[in-house]
Amino acid sequence: MKFDHLGAAQRAAAIAREHAARVDATASYPAEFMEAARASGLLGLISAAEVGGHGGGIRHAAETIEVIARECGSSAMVLTMHYAGTAVIEAHGSAEVRRDIAAGRHISTLAFSEGGSRSHFWAPTSTARADGAEVVLDARKSWITSASHATAYVWSSKPTAGGELSTLWLVPARSTGLTVDRPFDGLGLRGNDSAPVTATGTRIPAAARLGADGAGFGIMMQTVLPIFSAMISGGSLGMCEAAVAKTAEHVGAQRYAHLDSSLADLPTIRAYVARMRIDTDMARTLWLDTLAALEAGRPDAMLRVLEVKAATGETAREVLDTAMRVCGGMAFRKDVGVERRFRDTRASLVMAPTSDQLYDFIGKAACGLPLF
Repeated sequence: MKFDHLGAAQRAAAIAREHAARVDATASYPAEFMEAARASGLLGLISAAEVGGHGGGIRHAAETIEVIARECGSSAMVLTMHYAGTAVIEAHGSAEVRRDIAAGRHISTLAFSEGGSRSHFWAPTSTARADGAEVVLDARKSWITSASHATAYVWSSKPTAGGELSTLWLVPARSTGLTVDRPFDGLGLRGNDSAPVTATGTRIPAAARLGADGAGFGIMMQTVLPIFSAMISGGSLGMCEAAVAKTAEHVGAQRYAHLDSSLADLPTIRAYVARMRIDTDMARTLWLDTLAALEAGRPDAMLRVLEVKAATGETAREVLDTAMRVCGGMAFRKDVGVERRFRDTRASLVMAPTSDQLYDFIGKAACGLPLF
């Protein structure tokens, strides 16, 4: 792949860094970052060359998210969901939409989460009813990232033919009958524009289906979960890297005037920073092995996919907890650069599949039990 995705990511990350504090403080969508991502070609990173994209794979997407997350968790989250939606559209969408994504004219996202099934994203309660050449959607999606800014949603519903599995659709965000219930005002990732979206008799063409009727579960597991897990993990690692750097910077600059020494001169402080570094590096090693397993098609690839999100999420929590502890009272100040990451890292723990769900799946796999 000739496209320098890391160079483009670094340029976009510089824009994300410039606006990160305001995005967080005002819960604003990272519009400047997304424009930079469009201008640099990042929105078409994983689109195929045949439709004008760069032909990147899971590794390229995950590496890009890791770079962005060092500067702004919200920007990384918005781009993560764009790539997750794009992966489905690349596999099952029309050439026209794929070209629009490659050219940066289309922002994608996933619309899986629902109040009725909560974090069991694979089991939608929303319905899709066939009506001639159209399908009628009724649903209450609990959280859709980029809800007010996406071009279209990769949307899950029960199959039109009935059954317990799911079907995926490409639903334009401006479709009649869709309402974004309220703006996001949360603890962390405050600029990711995540909001409930309700569909009331929303009509879309039957041709908007992505894959076969009832094939949604398979697409979620085989297409969405690997790239989503790799990217979310990359985001967690990016925030760990930022925390290690900010903490080391802080302890090196803060001094005891009466002792003529810095916080970094204390062995206990250095030990905390060392643990942050070690934990981050261990999680990174698992992340890199997961990417290698996916690329090689190794038999343990799906186990790695489950493990890496749980491991990096928990690592990010521990690293940011330590950063807050080491930086002390000053960590509560926004200019130190730790507390925003502390809040943002909490999202991975509860974002489906949650860490607790992943532990259950991993335990089942270790015990030779079926996951579902």
